[in-house]
Amino acid sequence: MLKRDIWNKLIHWKKNEHHPLVIRGLRQIGKTFIVKKFGEEFYDSCVYLDLRSNIEIHQAFEGDFDVDQMVMSITAVNRKARFIPGKTLLILDEIQDCPNARSSLKYWDIDGRYDVIATGSFLGVKGFREPYTRGIPVGYEDQMTMYPLTFREFLLNTGMDIKVFDYVSKCLKNRTAIEKTIHNSIRSLYLQYLIVGGMPEVVNIFFETHDLNVVRKIQRRILASIRDDFGRYKDIHGNDKVNEVLKFRAEACLDSIPAQLSKEYKKFKYSLVNARGRSQEKSDGLQYLIDVGLVICSYNTKELSYPLEGVKKASEFKAFFIDTGLLVSQLGDEVPQKILSGDISSYKGAIAENMVAAAFAASGIKLYYFHAPSGSPELDFLFEKNGEVCIVECKSTNNRATSMKFVISHPKKYGTHPAMKFADTNVGTGDGFDTYPIYAIGFMEREQDEMIVPVIDVKNLKIPE
Repeated sequence: MLKRDIWNKLIHWKKNEHHPLVIRGLRQIGKTFIVKKFGEEFYDSCVYLDLRSNIEIHQAFEGDFDVDQMVMSITAVNRKARFIPGKTLLILDEIQDCPNARSSLKYWDIDGRYDVIATGSFLGVKGFREPYTRGIPVGYEDQMTMYPLTFREFLLNTGMDIKVFDYVSKCLKNRTAIEKTIHNSIRSLYLQYLIVGGMPEVVNIFFETHDLNVVRKIQRRILASIRDDFGRYKDIHGNDKVNEVLKFRAEACLDSIPAQLSKEYKKFKYSLVNARGRSQEKSDGLQYLIDVGLVICSYNTKELSYPLEGVKKASEFKAFFIDTGLLVSQLGDEVPQKILSGDISSYKGAIAENMVAAAFAASGIKLYYFHAPSGSPELDFLFEKNGEVCIVECKSTNNRATSMKFVISHPKKYGTHPAMKFADTNVGTGDGFDTYPIYAIGFMEREQDEMIVPVIDVKNLKIPE
């Protein structure tokens, strides 16, 4: 079993006061597997319902949402199911296929005898089905988003000694150079991760065989399987249908992304999407890719000011794959060999940039960048920390960060900002920014800002005479 960060999050969820949990994310990233394993290890009884393949079980959620009645209906269909108060986990897999099951979460929560975890791959997809007729249980469910394995998770599954991991993390935090042998080993693993990515089936087969031809074959099969579901929705009777127009537009947008990222300026252009229709019509296809969790977008900003959401240009953005391995699988057959040799400058740095974008997204960091109307300066990424706008430049080699240096040297025009560069080098400082190995993104965990509000004593307040 692969070590996943979400495992500790599930343990934390169980140990603390909680609502039914809804886990969303791209298909085939291991949602069902991890939840089943969690149920087997931490509960005396684990009841698993596949709401996509088992239509008959939908009837259990058509009544008055009385928990005892739902338990009776479930056990009538699933003879092996056992519901033990305080010791049972109910797993509702592919819950988007049964809207009444989603609505029932409120009543499982109020009852409180059984823990419930639901998973879904199409929960964010607009138009997947008719609107919920019985409501979504707002305030009665917890939510998590699951992503492909990050580089940090990839490293943990190589068998790396945790002491080495802690040593590298300490070096990055203290901005001190990493010992050469360790640096070179982790760099080599990073290059492998760029090719393999984080889809669990791919990672497993890579660790078993280290055969990149098999890796590429499985990646393309996974992507084909995901594409097969494009445009799928439920009609009013709960039957599977396919919106062929939406499917075509989504596929055309996906096919265009490698070419979009190979440009000098990687702004997504609908004119490069090989589909008929206006930009607004084609945007439905791209939004679908975002909704199913396959694609993430980084938005240009008008200026470098906080908050970034207030200055973003909604119509000017870059589109990245959520998994860099899937992107690489769509490029030329010679690309993996180039990457292994240390050449990740192909496609004008798009591979390394995609890696950073995916890592930020998995950490819950919204993606922004800055591209001046004149074309210069251009900053690869911006993010917010402690009320400041931080600048990130990503270099596939150790090229000079010209744009970042220009911005830093003109504080009156652009303001003063913390800055960092990820490049194919060791840790370093100077020129107004810190430099980190490009693999360092896998070690950097987002710091949770404390939001402790001071107590204000209002008991002794008096109106002045």
